[in-house]
Amino acid sequence: MSLTKIPPGQQLTNTQKNGLQLVSLFCGGKRDVILAIDITESVGLNDQGRIHLRQIIENILKAGDSVYIVPFAQDIVLDEVISVDNPLGTPIYFRDKNSDNIDKVLAKIPSIDPNSHNTDIQRAELSIYQGIAQINQNRLWKNQPIKPQSVVWITDAPLFTQPGITSQVWIETPANSPFRIAESAASQERQNWIRILPLQERSLTIKNQDNKNYKLSVVDINPTVQEICTPVPGDRQNCLVNPYLFNQLWIPSLVIILIFVASIWSIYKFTRLQKKWELSFKFQADGEDEEKIYIPNNRKIAIGQDDHSCTCYIDCPGGELQAYLERRGESLYLTPKKTAKIELNSRLIRSRILISSLEFTLSFSDKHQREQEIFIKIKK
Repeated sequence: MSLTKIPPGQQLTNTQKNGLQLVSLFCGGKRDVILAIDITESVGLNDQGRIHLRQIIENILKAGDSVYIVPFAQDIVLDEVISVDNPLGTPIYFRDKNSDNIDKVLAKIPSIDPNSHNTDIQRAELSIYQGIAQINQNRLWKNQPIKPQSVVWITDAPLFTQPGITSQVWIETPANSPFRIAESAASQERQNWIRILPLQERSLTIKNQDNKNYKLSVVDINPTVQEICTPVPGDRQNCLVNPYLFNQLWIPSLVIILIFVASIWSIYKFTRLQKKWELSFKFQADGEDEEKIYIPNNRKIAIGQDDHSCTCYIDCPGGELQAYLERRGESLYLTPKKTAKIELNSRLIRSRILISSLEFTLSFSDKHQREQEIFIKIKK
């Protein structure tokens, strides 16, 4: 796939923002972290400064982060060729928070360059904000999950200054920098990126070994991409974000729906299984003397006389133990004793059988050879 440099896009809707946030969650909390480090002498990251820098890295980075080291002065100073595919160079995968991984990050941070001066902070802002937007945009084009991003600025230069930066605001801006002109294309592009990206800044002032101040500023960026729509025939538009969200979220959404339905069904099933069934019985088909007993799940009722292994029993006049009614989940079974001759709806039963109806008749002879009939209704 051929990737192109992305310009600032259109404003996203709240639904799109929430959708992109969901997509980023599938990364398991992994982030892009850009360490933007001013390498001029005014910051003073010598040996003592690097000890402080190590503490900063330990506090900021966490397992799973992709770390980009971006030194800058008059311009971005990378020791590799950058491209649209890798606008901020090759990241370091911060697998675990241990000394080895921290050393890998520190090893890629250059020392102070005595020849570097005149920090063009607005140029650095433009390069870095466009670069991190490009990284997520590349993921969109490749249909990969995007990530939340953070820029950690270590510099004594002021951030988020107005276009057309003057010497009174920041004296080090090079005299020939286009960012000294508010209407220049570079100034306007930087301002557009600051406007379109959801930037949230937190800052802390730090003193270096020369007792000079510089700032540690963390700029967090919620997971976002640039929406670009192009008109097509039929009074329609082709846009990027909604199709991307559909491709990323339809399978997880389906899984969530299935889990939700399965959970509701499980709760319903569990509730049904906990409910006791009501059994109404009488000894004459047209009789009014109806009695009720209850049977929980995985319990049984004795037919004829009491049995200590049963929840309750149906006491038949002059009877003896004939069979059991056993409940197993949503099913009710009739289990006759080996010596009993019992009929279910006029059918002689020799072994355990499923009762498929909610109303049935049990017939048998008692020990005096008198015919007994029990008419039973089940209410689940």
